[in-house]
Amino acid sequence: MTINKSLTALTIAAALSASLPAMARDTIQIAGSSTILPFSSVAAEEFGHAYAQFRTPVVGSGGTGGGLRQFCQGVGLNTLDIAAASRPIRDNEIKACQDNNVKQVLEVRLGYDGIVFASNAARDNFALTAEQVFAATAEKIVKDGKLVNNPYTNWSQIDSALPSQEITLVIPASNHGTREVFEERLLKTGCEAAGIPAGMDKDFCTSVRTDGRVIEVAGDYTETLTRLQVQQEALGVFGLNFYEQNRDRLQVASIDGVVPSLDTIGSGEYPVSRPLFFYVKGEHIGVVPGLSEFIEYFLSDAVSGYGSPLEEAGLIPLGDDERAGIQADFSARKSIR
Repeated sequence: MTINKSLTALTIAAALSASLPAMARDTIQIAGSSTILPFSSVAAEEFGHAYAQFRTPVVGSGGTGGGLRQFCQGVGLNTLDIAAASRPIRDNEIKACQDNNVKQVLEVRLGYDGIVFASNAARDNFALTAEQVFAATAEKIVKDGKLVNNPYTNWSQIDSALPSQEITLVIPASNHGTREVFEERLLKTGCEAAGIPAGMDKDFCTSVRTDGRVIEVAGDYTETLTRLQVQQEALGVFGLNFYEQNRDRLQVASIDGVVPSLDTIGSGEYPVSRPLFFYVKGEHIGVVPGLSEFIEYFLSDAVSGYGSPLEEAGLIPLGDDERAGIQADFSARKSIR
């Protein structure tokens, strides 16, 4: 019995000592939303210059879903410190974290972004409503009181005020946080305006057509832009920041009469906006050098407030009171569960 106890103690000690080197990493690892990538990259570079004692964080993309999946794989060297997300973390993702001993998930709201429809700058301009977007995208619609496969092939068939242009939509695939906002703010809203058939739930509203007129892109916005250069009648879904960086090649559509901009999104006037997040692994704070300092640096008014480098890069800043509350929650290590 004494020998067994000694062996057990040695086994536990060996496991602990083996885990310590795994956590002796001196570079913060961030991955996730392609929308947040330019903001986290700018902040990482500036942080590296401002804090000589810490190494510049390593920033990757891979989409919101991919980043959170990596984040929730566990605690240690081969797992992320920060997941960048353009939507809130889901319950099943929180459960995956907990199942893998990631118990301290700190949610940090960074600012805001808008989702825009943009077309090739050489084509006609669009003024859209959520109902028109739904009519162009949906697998099935109600026509003459009946549920039918989507018959629309041209925007002018939906509304004569729209351009006479073939319908081709390039939208984010389900691995993107952008897709969830697209579904919630445009498809479901437009579906409700059109009238949901009796006996159908809202899942009906988010079923997209599969006849080749809707193209789902799993890559980043660069891939969507390439599609629009090749298929010049297509409309694509982008984050506002990406559109702003490509104004020479894209023109943006208004939604419900509002043109997306930093001002209309910041004021809440533009109907398709979203918060952006970092999810920080609390277990890594105090272990991975500079992790807490990087988040505090990112949240500072000088870095991400009005007139800051990140606003210049396209991030829509938090309000002063909201920023103060988020800073306080992070300082208190307030976990989402």
